[in-house]
Amino acid sequence: MDKNSKRREALLYHAKPTPGKIQVVPTKKYATQRDLSLAYSPGVAEPCLEIAKDVNNVYKYTAKGNLVAVITNGTAVLGLGDIGPEASKPVMEGKGLLFKIFAGIDVFDIEIGTKNIEEFIQTVKNIAPTFGGINLEDIKAPESFEIERRLVEELNIPVMHDDQHGTAIISSAALLNALELADKKVEDVKMVVSGAGSAALACANMYVLLGVKLENILMFNSKGVLTKDNPSLSVLQQKYAKDIKQISLEEALTNADVFLGLSSGDIMTPKMLLGMAKNPIVFAMANPDPEIGYNLAIATRKDVIMATGRSDHPNQVNNVLGFPYIFRGALDVRATKINEAMKMAAVKALAALAKEHVPEQVNIAYGATKLVFGREYIIPSPFDPRLITVVAPAVARAAMESGVALHPILDWNKYEEELLDRLGNENKMVRLIANRAKMDPKRIVFAEADHLDVLKAAQIVFEEGIGFPVLLGKKEIILELKKELGFDADVPIIDPKIDEEESRRNKFAKAYWKTRQRRGISLYDAQNLMRERNYFAAMMVNEGEADGLVTGHSRSYSTVVKPMLQLIGKAPGVSLVATTNMMMTGRGPMFLSDTAININPSADDLAKIAIMTANTAKMFGIVPVIAMVSFSNFGSSTNESAAKVREAVAYLHKNHPDMIIDGEIQADFALNSEMLKAKFPFSRLAGKKVNILIFPNLDTANITYKLLKELNKVDSIGPIMLGMAKPVHIFQLGASVEEMVNMAAIAVIDAQEKEKKKTKAAK
Repeated sequence: MDKNSKRREALLYHAKPTPGKIQVVPTKKYATQRDLSLAYSPGVAEPCLEIAKDVNNVYKYTAKGNLVAVITNGTAVLGLGDIGPEASKPVMEGKGLLFKIFAGIDVFDIEIGTKNIEEFIQTVKNIAPTFGGINLEDIKAPESFEIERRLVEELNIPVMHDDQHGTAIISSAALLNALELADKKVEDVKMVVSGAGSAALACANMYVLLGVKLENILMFNSKGVLTKDNPSLSVLQQKYAKDIKQISLEEALTNADVFLGLSSGDIMTPKMLLGMAKNPIVFAMANPDPEIGYNLAIATRKDVIMATGRSDHPNQVNNVLGFPYIFRGALDVRATKINEAMKMAAVKALAALAKEHVPEQVNIAYGATKLVFGREYIIPSPFDPRLITVVAPAVARAAMESGVALHPILDWNKYEEELLDRLGNENKMVRLIANRAKMDPKRIVFAEADHLDVLKAAQIVFEEGIGFPVLLGKKEIILELKKELGFDADVPIIDPKIDEEESRRNKFAKAYWKTRQRRGISLYDAQNLMRERNYFAAMMVNEGEADGLVTGHSRSYSTVVKPMLQLIGKAPGVSLVATTNMMMTGRGPMFLSDTAININPSADDLAKIAIMTANTAKMFGIVPVIAMVSFSNFGSSTNESAAKVREAVAYLHKNHPDMIIDGEIQADFALNSEMLKAKFPFSRLAGKKVNILIFPNLDTANITYKLLKELNKVDSIGPIMLGMAKPVHIFQLGASVEEMVNMAAIAVIDAQEKEKKKTKAAK
């Protein structure tokens, strides 16, 4: 995508369908006059009076306790500099989005139109009663230091400037683990810091608290090493100034143990790295280009322990590992501030988490067989679902122990359950799927690439590194649409109907005819069918010219599935093909099966569908918990539909005793664990969180997933084909661009899995 196209895409993302990235959503019923009278006048007077009696009741009756202000004046935005308060608003909205999706914290972004320190502080103090916490953002140094210091002192709610402390906390956790791997004592290490801005100073301050000696830190700004005879240094920079003559970065790095870079790209050379001590620790965190490239550093020294700010290399120092969970823990105990003890608790919690067994979901996200603590894994991944239950409680405990918690937690098990409930955000699985696909991209045929939305999806798949699209359709239309989209990448374009493809059509036709010649298909019939894009695409996959295919945007499902079943067929040992839809619900991913193929499956079919769906869930690191749903509960009806569900469950209990599955059960009992436990305590699902629903027929499955999708705006990935010999996945008619991108990622992952099985079988 060219620069103009990227610019247009970014602007459209922020403008459509609704300007901005966040909104206010009611949390109470408001349908009736009674609801409205309780929400506003006269009912609202009662909580107002209670708060007037005791101001702490504001946490009981309002959203204050879960509301953070993200506040800036726009003087140091990203890499954009002083662009003003209005221009900074998209960034602040983005920070609010991260708070919400990672920790369930609501945000109002506040852009203040002043550069005057006193005016800024007074404005924040005046609006502070609205909020449970204040996140300062993108305020230039040195003003940011004074603003944060004053607000921390003068307010009784948590205040933190994440630009300073976020990187310091995450990199401190990485430093602790890197020192352990390098077998170095923190008090002995010699450290060089490139950068003397707010983030670098905050990191150095935190490292000193960890035990790094101040005299062992050499700090550089753009003009050289900080020296005591430099009158331009701020008070905070003077702390790191040395009484030495000016030296080069290369000289400073000689025999140094640690390099911290928060400056600019490519300023560290291989020669400098070679001059460092044994097992050098290099945190090159300039973005987008680190001070030395990861691959270059690893190639230069095999003993280097490397971290960057980039997501495409191991050990990403990402602030999202910290600020959502630090504020979560602070809010949950009503901390009056975020103190050093709380920050250090976050550091140690992150460092310890990296040493624990890594959940399969994280391994899958990174395409790893098994991530283990070591040089390429010194800090947890942002995909790690345990972060909220590890970091937030550590921060909360530290707040209580240091005496700044006004509402201490008494039941830690209950608190962890509450945190896990906040974790069920639907978008995390989408990110995991995309990341998994990017680890080993595959060739995916888009069989309807002459449709604008399909081509858009293919463009995103290519540009995001999810896969390598092969575009099928009318070539002149595809080229015209590519130009319109700014999709200038050189990707294969194939029109199955043109004369130039005759030899390939004949090759495919002969291969197909050999498999179907005793089933009424003539060679002439096969040659004609190869002019059809879906038949041609299927044969490309069969013949190894592509790794998978996606299709179905412009045609009915039944029309498209037929050639796939004929040409691709079932996987070895599979007697039934089915589909599942992964629904990205507020409680986490839910698999619904069978949503597209089997109209009235038998008990045997339902058992097979359950097993295949469970295996698919495992592919994404999810432990399957399956409810076989019906209109009846555990034998309450003798109806044939309920009976076959009951029979399928009995078969699975007997032959697959390790599966967590039960039924027949009504959907509300399946999804409400408290109700299920109270009414049916004997159920294998009692006390568990169901994530797979197997339906008795196509009607119920298809209707349910489409109702969820349209009424609750739940994102759906699917129908995912189960039991096919090759990676083939069919869109629903009129699928959105986002849905097609997600399905293409599923096709890539499917191809990865099938390749692994083939390799394993060959050994």
